[in-house]
Amino acid sequence: MNQASKEFLRGLRLVALGTLATAGLISAAQTPQTTPKTAAPSQAAIVANAADSSTQTPAASAAAQPALPDRASAYYHAALAHSYEEMATNYGRQDYATRAEEEYKLALNADPQSPELAAQLAELYFRTGRIREAVETAQAIVNKDPDNLDAHKVLGSIYLRSLGQQQDAASQVAPAGQMVDLAIAEYQKIVSLEPNEVENHLLLGQLYTVKHDTAKAEAEFRTAQTLEPSSEDVVMSLARLYAQDGDLQRSADLLASVPEDQRSPRMEFALGATYEQLKQPAKAIAAYRSASEMDPDDATITRALARALLMDNQLDAALAAYQKLRAADPQDIDALNRITEIQRRMGKYEDALATARAALAKDPNSLEAGYNEGLLLDVLGRYDESIAVYKQMLEATSHANGAYTNEEKANRSIFIERLAAVYHEDNKTSDAIATYQKLIDMGGDFAKRGYEGEAETYRDAKMFDQATEVCRKAVAANPNDRDLKLLLAWDLGDTGKLDEGIAIARSLLNGTSADLDVYLQISQIEARQHHWKEAEQALEKAEPLATKKEDKANVLFQKGSIAEEQKHIDQAEQDFHSVLEIDPNNAITLNNLGFMLADKTTRYTDALKYIRKAVDLEPMNGAYLDSLGWVYYKLGDYEPAEEYLRKAVERTATDPTVHDHLGDLYEKTGRIRLAASQWEISLQEFSKAATADVDPTEVAKVQKKLETARTRLAKEDNLIGSPDKHP
Repeated sequence: MNQASKEFLRGLRLVALGTLATAGLISAAQTPQTTPKTAAPSQAAIVANAADSSTQTPAASAAAQPALPDRASAYYHAALAHSYEEMATNYGRQDYATRAEEEYKLALNADPQSPELAAQLAELYFRTGRIREAVETAQAIVNKDPDNLDAHKVLGSIYLRSLGQQQDAASQVAPAGQMVDLAIAEYQKIVSLEPNEVENHLLLGQLYTVKHDTAKAEAEFRTAQTLEPSSEDVVMSLARLYAQDGDLQRSADLLASVPEDQRSPRMEFALGATYEQLKQPAKAIAAYRSASEMDPDDATITRALARALLMDNQLDAALAAYQKLRAADPQDIDALNRITEIQRRMGKYEDALATARAALAKDPNSLEAGYNEGLLLDVLGRYDESIAVYKQMLEATSHANGAYTNEEKANRSIFIERLAAVYHEDNKTSDAIATYQKLIDMGGDFAKRGYEGEAETYRDAKMFDQATEVCRKAVAANPNDRDLKLLLAWDLGDTGKLDEGIAIARSLLNGTSADLDVYLQISQIEARQHHWKEAEQALEKAEPLATKKEDKANVLFQKGSIAEEQKHIDQAEQDFHSVLEIDPNNAITLNNLGFMLADKTTRYTDALKYIRKAVDLEPMNGAYLDSLGWVYYKLGDYEPAEEYLRKAVERTATDPTVHDHLGDLYEKTGRIRLAASQWEISLQEFSKAATADVDPTEVAKVQKKLETARTRLAKEDNLIGSPDKHP
């Protein structure tokens, strides 16, 4: 702002203070001593004078206009305008805004060449939504004086702020797209008139960012950085520009280049968010923690830190952070839901259930809290209660007319799928199938999940023909869906139609990266038949197509599985470890590695570590519970072994291996009759299983154990019966 403008505003402030003091709005003691000593008009005179002035005709006003600017009168009317403007803002009264406009016009009558007064009138027009008049008033100043910096700033400010206004307001001047160009043109002029002002370059850079002109935006931000190297706003603007342009690493490097002792909480928070997007959890946590230490009461920072800790599986630290949020705001439902998740992952299922119910008590409509309650009841084996919860949630979210938004459909599909899964786990096959049918009836991707759920339910119930029929229906309804065709190819192997399954899979090969999934499925189908060479050949073709980390992990897992099946333990362990290097939380790999070590080696402590983590990740998975029980059995810790093996039997009642393991536990603890009962069930389930999934050697082992148990029981029965026969 030039010196003349500063002097004008200083004079305006002095007159305004004097006027307010006379009007009784501030005390005389608050009025600066530099106020002119001439007596100010009384309150009545002010009002009367304003009224008279506002009713003068244009001709009379022109006749009364002095040849030279009447600065005193201009100051006086500007002070009144300022007062009315403040009252309009404070009380929301349009009549005050109208009086303010009238007073600004009277001030301009007294000093018609004053760009400051015109700028203030333009600002008033803008604040009251009269965009066109605001622009015309400011533009008139620029037309008279093209290098008037203050006028350009007012005009630029109007254009800039109009971008955030409602479309109908902004369109008074120009369409939204043109408004950006108008703002850029003004700030280009402002930068040329005032090149050493950092704020000007920042605003122009941000406008270029809106236009997606990265090069020009960066140039302006760099200029601003040259003018003020330590400016937080400059660094943040550059970092945001790089991030929006997709260069997250450059954004992180820029923020990290600022010395730690010069970073603000805002900068550390931005750095943490950038590292989080880059999947660098350790660095994200460090940045969030630094921000939290500088501003410990900022809930947004604490929440980001808690989320990052949870994502990094630092459960204790995450729990402490979420508990801090809950202490600060007991109504924080998100914190309660996250605490529930952490307690569940810690295996503290009863505590997690209590927390979920506490969240529901505060917000009975919280879908996540309700979902968590049903999930935890399922984990605890309280199937009937879990089913009741999910049924209630479906009823609570239903509409009589059957019309749902996409979000409502997504939520309902989750509850339907969970309800079906609980039925499945509780071995209520018909109920599970009927519930999955509801997903199919929803159509689209929901139907696909429904078909997959039905096929898995039938498969686990050893109803292979029905599973294959479901897959055929799914493919008929979705003839272009590769996933469903691959599912059909797999299920055909269950019914002995291996060649047809392989043929369907091979028909999907098209020479693109999508062939990866096809080769993986072919490898798995061939491996089920112990066609090791063919399975490995399919993997060799899949490997070059695995360019993403998750795809590489899938190929490595399949390689490890094939090696394990062939009893190449060292190679299998190496492959499984390679998977975990890519994805440390890959539950199936953790389980398979742990079970292999427990079953084929004596490294039980290592096995327990891997399997325990798999169960923490998926506490309802019957196969993982069986593995956990088995490793405890191998360790000779029979109490937890029985607990987990019994849970596994409850959830996977049709798995012959699970019954075999529980039988071994009963035999080891001297309960031969119970052991024999489990081995009998194991043999029954083996007889129902798909041929490809039955290892004759394993069946023979179970048969031998059962025969030995029966012989032993017969001898015991004879001994017990001897006294009766020979009294």
